[in-house]
Amino acid sequence: MEDGEKRLKQEDCSEDGLGSGILTLTNKRLAFDKTRARMMDFSKHMGDTILDIKLDNVTKTWKEGLLMKKVCFIVKTDEGEKTYKFGVFNTKSWLKSIDEAVGNYKN
Repeated sequence: MEDGEKRLKQEDCSEDGLGSGILTLTNKRLAFDKTRARMMDFSKHMGDTILDIKLDNVTKTWKEGLLMKKVCFIVKTDEGEKTYKFGVFNTKSWLKSIDEAVGNYKN
């Protein structure tokens, strides 16, 4: 993490296209680290950081789903806009935290 960066929220989750990993929200960015798990010994190993998104690149956030609830956001990239949908435990709390972090970062 960078100087002055604080972790606000972190959760083991799954993204529709990226698979399972750990979603982390800080006061400066959203990051997703890929994980690998083994059932034999119930171990989980951190992999590479797949997403590292500055909060000023987040353009829209929402939640969706009835049974499989997801927190979603659209991000500006060099190739255009990209949508990510993460299956987290408490979508309402994640959505509120992301919106507050984006608002605080832009101000």
